[in-house]
Amino acid sequence: MLLEIIAACVEDAIIAEQNGADRIELITAITEGGLTPGIGMVRQAVRTVRIPVHVMVRPHSRSFVYDEADQAVMAEEIRAIKDAGAAGIVIGALTSDGQIDQAALERWLPLTEGMNVTFHRAFDELSNLLEGLEVLQQYPQVNRILTSGGPKPAPQAVPVLRELVRRTEQAKRSGRNLTILAGHGLTAQGIGDFVRETGVEEVHFGTAVRCGGDGLKPIDPVRLSELAGRLREIAGR
Repeated sequence: MLLEIIAACVEDAIIAEQNGADRIELITAITEGGLTPGIGMVRQAVRTVRIPVHVMVRPHSRSFVYDEADQAVMAEEIRAIKDAGAAGIVIGALTSDGQIDQAALERWLPLTEGMNVTFHRAFDELSNLLEGLEVLQQYPQVNRILTSGGPKPAPQAVPVLRELVRRTEQAKRSGRNLTILAGHGLTAQGIGDFVRETGVEEVHFGTAVRCGGDGLKPIDPVRLSELAGRLREIAGR
């Protein structure tokens, strides 16, 4: 089991690494669903922690539909994040009619050589997630989808997530390396049943591991350590 933790500052990244996180998603503006952090924070996080740092590329929170100016900004951010040594980016884009923006992906993905690429929860706004999965499987650079199985919290979408996992596992046998990263609404208390019922091998936590369950508070080392311990038990290690 792999545990990804949202970090909104370098201190978060340090606490996450010290208490069992396997990977960081580095963002700013956590209450807006995450925006691109400053490049100084990216550089410092990459220098400071040993676990992989994946960086959000999202210029604003108005929507996941990006015009030419937005797309140019995002291309520049990808270049800077790569130069800073980050292990990956977290990105996504939709067309005005609610489909995956393949033209935008085809503009950005050549800039990501050597990096991991996660398509974020813009995926959950699609009307047909299984069709969206088939689209993303066409892009070998995209190796992960962060999803709750739709607009509701992940524990309310177990059948959808189970099917997404089944299809990605099936595709791996033919060489398409795409993983489902489940996030949104997960709790340490329910994580065992959730993992068993969906088959996911990667989970994503943000607010649930923060002090008081408040997105604007620091990561709670005790909460995170307990969660990481439960996941190790599930994985049998």
